[in-house]
Amino acid sequence: MKKLYGYPESLTKVQTKYCGGCGHGVIHRIITNIIDEMGIREKTIITNPVGCAIWADLYFDFDSVQPPHGRTPAAATGIKRVHPDHLVICYQGDGDMAAIGTAEMIHAANRGEKFTTIFVNNAIYGMTGGQMAPTTLLGQKATTAPYGRDADTAGMGYPIKVSELIATLSGTRYIARGAVNNAVNIRKTKQYIKKAFEAQMAGIGNTMVEILSPCPTNWTMDPVKAVEWLENNMIPVYPLGEIKNTLASEGVSK
Repeated sequence: MKKLYGYPESLTKVQTKYCGGCGHGVIHRIITNIIDEMGIREKTIITNPVGCAIWADLYFDFDSVQPPHGRTPAAATGIKRVHPDHLVICYQGDGDMAAIGTAEMIHAANRGEKFTTIFVNNAIYGMTGGQMAPTTLLGQKATTAPYGRDADTAGMGYPIKVSELIATLSGTRYIARGAVNNAVNIRKTKQYIKKAFEAQMAGIGNTMVEILSPCPTNWTMDPVKAVEWLENNMIPVYPLGEIKNTLASEGVSK
């Protein structure tokens, strides 16, 4: 009898440290399923920085490197250049990637560094206490914006659409945005990540998949309401789908 479903070999069997309703665990499962399907576990290296992503090396049963906060693209650049035949993953949150790590992210993408970024966007700083992030929505409350983000007050500005921003760079080849709020979007997100991984292994330029993910603890909601809030508030601001796809011309797309 053919086995259709099982626990991913690339995912360790340990108790999670993530909060109830957090999307990181689902994203880990997606990533490890793809790596197992591609048969590249022994040639996979993940870089995970400070933030909720700091726990990732506990759950992925393959090599990992933990760079300083925001410096993951710089580390991934060096690793990929030394090991061009490996799958190199940047696993970053929105505070890490779109704030302290903006310079590294922009320049690595513009250079076309051949690694894949998994960008987890929950519109807030998670591990450090619920502060306003660059991706926090207008009107959304945070510990540093107790009355809600106001673009005209105290220089809060507007939410940064990271995927649309780096899609304008010539070094990027595949940019998509998924979500883990329901089974349909989880399946689509898996398709996006697999395309990005396959493009990287084919030697194509910089790729990234942004994933909208709930953060019930810092949104001060229960898990069910957090999923509803993501659907009703985040997706309209950060539309799902492929934002940039040049893979057809590279002979990678199916």
